[in-house]
Amino acid sequence: MTQRQVDRRQLRTLVAVIEQRSFSGAARVLGTVQSNVSAHVARLERELGVDLIDRATTAATPEGVVVLERARRIEQEFEALEADVVSLRETISGEVRLGAIGTTARWMVPPLLETLRRDHPAIRLVVLDATTSSLVLGLTASHLDVALLNLPVDEPELDVRALFDEDRVLVVPDGHPLVDQGALTLEDLADHELLLEARGTAFRDVLDKQLADRGIELTAQAEFDGMRLLTSLAFSGFGAGIVPASAVPANLSGPWRIIPVEGLPSRQVGLGTRRRTMLTAAQRIVIDLITKISLDGELTPAGIHPVTESPAGT
Repeated sequence: MTQRQVDRRQLRTLVAVIEQRSFSGAARVLGTVQSNVSAHVARLERELGVDLIDRATTAATPEGVVVLERARRIEQEFEALEADVVSLRETISGEVRLGAIGTTARWMVPPLLETLRRDHPAIRLVVLDATTSSLVLGLTASHLDVALLNLPVDEPELDVRALFDEDRVLVVPDGHPLVDQGALTLEDLADHELLLEARGTAFRDVLDKQLADRGIELTAQAEFDGMRLLTSLAFSGFGAGIVPASAVPANLSGPWRIIPVEGLPSRQVGLGTRRRTMLTAAQRIVIDLITKISLDGELTPAGIHPVTESPAGT
């Protein structure tokens, strides 16, 4: 069997060419000349016996896509190795790429950043605010290290554990037929159009399933794959919307009311990581801090109920 001679520099060069969509662009980000970039890619192709880049389009070939994903993971493992070795001798350092759904990021990230700045100033946190579907893709593609997700998440590449359950509430603007109600039932909601998360999202699917068990179906005034916009429209008077409790800042007031709905199911938020990746020291610290914040009643908004024990997965 022929022994392959693939090195880290070749893999980094391939990633740069595909991400920049040009050899000259890769040369700029790598701080080298284009001839070196071409030579590294060509040598890697010879070692593997396949074309990895279509020279006409500078896009990855099917084989190149496979190598690209492996190369990204290998590079992350090298970075993790270096960070962990340094952490054994010095202050724990490194970059942690955290994804978070917006309603959780709003109250979770400030105390997380404050604690890191005070106790672990060498850890650099990069935060991506996005929907759960986007965050799952980011985790599986190795663009993110850790993510706060709306559960359930069905992705075999990820390890997911529950952090907390969160009440859902109804935001009702002034002038809406429900605004003067003291409390509502699920049956009451069926008589009105509502602002809802899109079908296929965990937030909506859990809600629909529980309502279906009681023979109730909600009618959407509009649907959104993103809680931030839905909540903003409800606060702006566009319509009544079902939102997580943390979407309503404690110091926010306006021409609307928060009305409890009897039997409205809670949502569950959890923490996800890739299954086949060894966490760095910096990532472990961020995960530990997130867990502690979710258990701290002084830091969590009203309506958050920590899950102290949960099985692996979803």
